[in-house]
Amino acid sequence: MAADAPHPAFEGYATEAVPQAAVGSPGKDGVLELTFAATADGTRLVHDYATVPFHVSGTLGHDPHPDADTVFVQSPTGGVAQGDRHDVTVEVGEDAVAHVSTQSSTKVQTMTCNYAAADTALRVESGGHLDYVPEPTILHADARYVQDLSLDLDAGGTAVVADVVVPGRLARGERFEFERYLSRVRATGPDGLLFEDATHLTPGEDDPTAPGVLGEYTVYGTAFVVAPDRDAAALSDALHAVVAEGPARAGATALPNGAGVAVRALGDRAETVQSTLHAAWDHARRDLIDAPAPTGRKY
Repeated sequence: MAADAPHPAFEGYATEAVPQAAVGSPGKDGVLELTFAATADGTRLVHDYATVPFHVSGTLGHDPHPDADTVFVQSPTGGVAQGDRHDVTVEVGEDAVAHVSTQSSTKVQTMTCNYAAADTALRVESGGHLDYVPEPTILHADARYVQDLSLDLDAGGTAVVADVVVPGRLARGERFEFERYLSRVRATGPDGLLFEDATHLTPGEDDPTAPGVLGEYTVYGTAFVVAPDRDAAALSDALHAVVAEGPARAGATALPNGAGVAVRALGDRAETVQSTLHAAWDHARRDLIDAPAPTGRKY
């Protein structure tokens, strides 16, 4: 495998030079680091570091949980470009409660060479809770994008990790014109691996609208409620009942190793899928930390 390739399917892309700005040049390797800690005055962001295309302007205290802290990550660029490599690290300390999202959708731009990649590492210490719920990822025509997310939980830690994928600029009639999309999620706990999950879509090779893939739908979303110390079966039943009432086609199932619950949702619009996943997030949050999920505009 090529040294820079995260997966065999990306080997050919990795050897392609980027004419505008080479891989690793200033502005191409974005780094974001966020660390939250519990204090006498509630959770506080105690460390942050960001390079282009990430920007952190501060924290917001509007979370329904009285001790939680919120960061909405901003971007001054037009989106994710070919050759971009992004590394995100979020750490939540013991008994801290944090919510991290993006201010707007992540737009993965059209590509003619190479690919774009994002590596996200999340860690939650004992008694801590993290909501990592970014806005949707929009895959423009000919985009090649891979994202890897790892979550490491200490005993008693919990997290909600969500992702919504939009296969093109739907208002323009652009659907499934991207080249390749790979998303991998891996969660570990004190005793090792909890679960792994992968989504690999290649519209030019395999029809994503086929039965058993996305079928008649276009937008795809997942929320992982990771809570190894809770009753996964009961939580799965409760979340399934919640999302079955939503506007998207959705369901919930218990994750292996008692890790928690996975919620999947399909719809024709990002807002439909987001609404359904938000209902699951809200119910899970009330169960895990006795507070509803945040709502409202991101400002």
